[in-house]
Amino acid sequence: MEQIQTLVILGASGDLTSRLLLPGLATYLTGNPERRVQVVGSSREDHPDWAALVRDAFDEAGASGPAAEHAVETTRWVTADATSGEDLAALLAEVESPACLYFALPPAITQEAVAALAKMDLSDDLALALEKPVGTDLETAREINRLVARVVPEERTFRVDHFPGMPGVLSFIGLRFANRLLAPLWSSEHVESIAITFDETLGLEGRASFYDSTGALRDMFQSHLLQVMALVMMDPPSRFDPVEVPAGAAHVLRNTRLWGDDPARSVVRGRYTAGTVDGEELPDYVAEEGVDPGNETETFFQVRLEVDSWRWGGVPVTLRSGKAIGSPRQEIAITLKRPPHEYDALSTNLPPNTLTMGFEDEHLQVALNVGGPFDSRGRSRVTVSSSMPEAGLTAYGSVIRWILEGDPTFTVRGDAVEEGWRITEDVLAAWADQPLRDYPAGSSGPV
Repeated sequence: MEQIQTLVILGASGDLTSRLLLPGLATYLTGNPERRVQVVGSSREDHPDWAALVRDAFDEAGASGPAAEHAVETTRWVTADATSGEDLAALLAEVESPACLYFALPPAITQEAVAALAKMDLSDDLALALEKPVGTDLETAREINRLVARVVPEERTFRVDHFPGMPGVLSFIGLRFANRLLAPLWSSEHVESIAITFDETLGLEGRASFYDSTGALRDMFQSHLLQVMALVMMDPPSRFDPVEVPAGAAHVLRNTRLWGDDPARSVVRGRYTAGTVDGEELPDYVAEEGVDPGNETETFFQVRLEVDSWRWGGVPVTLRSGKAIGSPRQEIAITLKRPPHEYDALSTNLPPNTLTMGFEDEHLQVALNVGGPFDSRGRSRVTVSSSMPEAGLTAYGSVIRWILEGDPTFTVRGDAVEEGWRITEDVLAAWADQPLRDYPAGSSGPV
């Protein structure tokens, strides 16, 4: 696939573009001064300050060098309705190929836009990037995938989830596959449990229009944490390429189910009430402006899963995320089984070895048991820890790199999206008989 020359952002007036996409592009171009990419913003409304917005986003990201300056100087705005075939045809006629259409749009609008593209005669070097979530349920995800397949081949399709682009996730992948020390341990023979956690101190932050109709599960579980889980647990690929890595991740999700097929033991959902987080008073979630209490929107979930395969059968996998958590953790944690032999009563309660990697702080920790001069049975605990080298790219910087360089290795395959929605719908069905548990803002979550 040729390198992309033009990045067209549909829905560019939204918060995603200014807060994440443009800064990510800035970090990528700063590190690749030879690249020349034009950025075209588009939405159905005019944006007279587009050029200033791009420059401000680049300045805040510390962009420098000829590639970044070229992007700022050549950027332009095209007013177009993304659901109109006529508008899309006029837009594409004005841009230099190879180009990528980035759908920074809600799923329903993305579906209409792709349907319009499917009726058009398009360039063979066009690529599509679909921001998560792809669809709002299994049925709509299948329909979007069907439409996308009529527009571009799979290798020119980028279903974007920025969590696999987080420095800590990429560091964890390298840690797992590049070290002989860890490879023999990566199965149910040695792993006791896996936990992937992304708790936040943030509350609603004025996002009621989006969040109250979405909730924590659809926002964090369906795309982000399931995709990280798939990368953590996939079989070792023979190559790191757009065939084997997406296939390995999709295989994990295909075999994922609720733990023990028992909803009562597998799912917890909660919603924060008034409290204090980092010295800031947060109101009850249902008292936030724009929230409809009748939606019973969750701000917390904890789901226990199992990957029913030869490698992972019997290993519980816990995915958790919550808002307004007092002491948040954002990490991948692997707990190993205890040694198979106990010397005496004093060695029966030795804590297990754990390996933990932070998502964004990229801090690696390995907890071990060691002996000492007065007792050599391993009852002393040490933690070996290390920070990772500076990443140089934000998570969205990695996403932009994959798109511009035509490398969909760590984007999400179509069947993986559908499997994610299948698992999510199983959880939603399980919630029908589960209470929505309150927890005070600033606490550790529901009991």
